[in-house]
Amino acid sequence: MAAPTGPTVRRIQLGYELKRLREKAGFTLAQAVEGLTFSPSKLHRTEGGATGLPKVQDLRDLLDRYGVHDEEDVNFLVEVHRDSLNRGWWSTYRSVLPSGMGMYIGLESGARSSRTWQPHVVFGLLQTERYAREMFLNAKPVDETTTEFVERHIEIRMGRKEALTRRESPLELWSILDEAALRRVVGSPEVMREQYEEIVNLTRGDNVTVQILPMSSATYRTGTDFSLLDLGSSLPTIVEVDGHGGGPTLSDKDTNIWSFTRKFDALRAGALAPSETPAFLQRLAREI
Repeated sequence: MAAPTGPTVRRIQLGYELKRLREKAGFTLAQAVEGLTFSPSKLHRTEGGATGLPKVQDLRDLLDRYGVHDEEDVNFLVEVHRDSLNRGWWSTYRSVLPSGMGMYIGLESGARSSRTWQPHVVFGLLQTERYAREMFLNAKPVDETTTEFVERHIEIRMGRKEALTRRESPLELWSILDEAALRRVVGSPEVMREQYEEIVNLTRGDNVTVQILPMSSATYRTGTDFSLLDLGSSLPTIVEVDGHGGGPTLSDKDTNIWSFTRKFDALRAGALAPSETPAFLQRLAREI
């Protein structure tokens, strides 16, 4: 399998490896940085993937302290470190992103797969530009946002969507949508019919699976939308849940991952088979 991609995922990869090496060497955070140019809190944030070490020499000093001297191992981690310092395409939009969203986009962009549940609207990576624009325009007078804010967020959403169609290692998406989300008219019936067609087109690719949970099904459902991001076998799964303030909440705690994995499996079991999605959306297009 391909190595983790994107600066955010590479930063997490480096952090987890540094934590593993520190614990293997038997150092506390304070002992690990004693005499070095950064603090225990800086190392803690680095191990968690929240930030990176500013200099390659900082990394080399840590590896030397941890007893890592094999040239191949050192060079590999130096390469990961350099990759982690790159700026992702989303960095130019940081001024309009809610707290935590840049981190989430970076994870999504570099993830191998994403399992999502969305009961309220069409999931972001499946949205057409017209659907997204109507959503932001509807919220514009309420949220008191500017036209520039709307256009920038549409650009972000369409940029995120490229993860599904990129030539190398496209994101594998398995998305479950509540029928109610698909019946809520955003913009106009024409916008909705275009949106239905877009979902059908995306599912023709081998990397996109969409299931629909009918409103008539007496099965498990939750009003909380979430995404489970698989970063690769050597890295943790991350769960993202939309926060009340607009920004995402991210967690890699085992208990949270187990809980949301059970939720996703229950939702998937209650939803229509993926093969039924095109016919269901075509029926909705006629009804709307």
